[in-house]
Amino acid sequence: MIRNLVFDLGNVLISFVPSDYLVKKNYPGTIRNTILKDIFQSDEWKMLDNGDITVSEAIESIAPKSSLRREEIALVFSFRRDIMFPLDENARLLPGLRKKGFKLYYLSNFPLDVFEEIKNDYYFFRHFDGGIISSEVKLSKPDVRIYECLFRKYGLIPSESLYIDDLEENVRAAESAGMPGMTTNGSPCIAEQLGSRLGIMLQ
Repeated sequence: MIRNLVFDLGNVLISFVPSDYLVKKNYPGTIRNTILKDIFQSDEWKMLDNGDITVSEAIESIAPKSSLRREEIALVFSFRRDIMFPLDENARLLPGLRKKGFKLYYLSNFPLDVFEEIKNDYYFFRHFDGGIISSEVKLSKPDVRIYECLFRKYGLIPSESLYIDDLEENVRAAESAGMPGMTTNGSPCIAEQLGSRLGIMLQ
């Protein structure tokens, strides 16, 4: 029986699609591709998620390898928050799930500086019973150890928990740790899918 729901944040409860943001801001296609490749798909981005480097260190590391100027790279890092916004239809499910008796947790790859801002600003965090982000524990999904860290911290039984993520790779890792998973593929409305999985009606 599922008693705990564990949510990824990015593209489950919070939209984070840099390519869409860059299009909206009228960045030319070639520059968009360079930004996506050199910054958002970089090793440094993963190291930030893992809490291994600071933003300043990431900028200094990316700059010599990129055609982007250091100032341009710094600008991209400065508007990370602007790319994000709550996926309200999904976030609105949380209070109802708590009323139905589920314990709610988050487990997400996230750099610490941005997370501290959104945790204070986004209304839905008050509904969680706890959670872990990668940069706090120096482990990132799909490393199985980050799921095990969550189980230990909150005394969760993996088989009684359901993990919800937009990426199949992360869900498979959760399942390898003994926790059933559900892949959303970035859907902004998961009520029907989650309700079906839990055998309940969600609105």
